[in-house]
Amino acid sequence: MGPPAFERKILAPGEVARWSARLPRPLVFTNGVFDILHRGHATYLARARALGAALLVAVNGDASARRLGKGPGRPLNALADRLALVAALEPVDAVTWFDEDTPAALIAACRPEVLVKGGDWPVERIVGAREVLARGGAVHSIPFEHQRSTTALLERIEALGRESRASPSPRPRAATRRTPRPASGSRRKGRAARKRARGKARSR
Repeated sequence: MGPPAFERKILAPGEVARWSARLPRPLVFTNGVFDILHRGHATYLARARALGAALLVAVNGDASARRLGKGPGRPLNALADRLALVAALEPVDAVTWFDEDTPAALIAACRPEVLVKGGDWPVERIVGAREVLARGGAVHSIPFEHQRSTTALLERIEALGRESRASPSPRPRAATRRTPRPASGSRRKGRAARKRARGKARSR
């Protein structure tokens, strides 16, 4: 059994000029780390795809992602896993990666008609915006529709872990010792009669 069909969307950056020429135009380009996929990512990529005929996503390589300073241990998911998850999303037509600090070389090679980033990026700060606009293309900063982030998810997980460690564990129930029940009157009489009988037997 071969790899899933969606993995055929993962394409080597060294051949970007060749394979990007086969993608339908206008081509939409975006990039990001995409460490833990969430609803915000899915919605954002769907909105980006609607701006053109095909969507190319460039993912930060592991070293590139670490240089962004998102926190210790980031990215949590290795590049191969992040590429596969992004490729599995329906709006995405192609996925590649870059090890540099920015995807400027990829943008220059594939020459997209539309350049897109999330709403926290003003157009003038988006890498490649000047070149795309100079060619008559468009640059969009898409507003966030769902306030989600990998950092916020990790902070929530850490908070839940702290709460779990701080709450006292239930103390085990102590074993209850059974108190001997006092003998009833009939039992005491029976024992006394047996004791007298044993005394008579010894005196014979």
